Amino acid sequence: MCRNIKTLFNFDPPATELEIRDASLQFVRKLSGFNVPSKANEAAFERAVEEVAASARALIQSLVTSAEPRNREVEAAKAKVRAAVRFGIHS
Repeated sequence: MCRNIKTLFNFDPPATELEIRDASLQFVRKLSGFNVPSKANEAAFERAVEEVAASARALIQSLVTSAEPRNREVEAAKAKVRAAVRFGIHS
């Protein structure tokens, strides 16, 4: 499940709010063991997602680097190649 959390720092354009929230949701799902929480746990689950997203946002905004920003399309192509090698997919 956490393999779905992608690196969000140092991209041009920068990570969107949706990307940050999606990564936070995956993280909370992994920690809690819930893909979808029960009604009794829904408020705590959503609060945790929002808190993790706020922390992630603060982290991303405070990090610095001298490296050139990464290109999303290039990184996606690299990931596709890694997946093909890992899972033996031939195109």
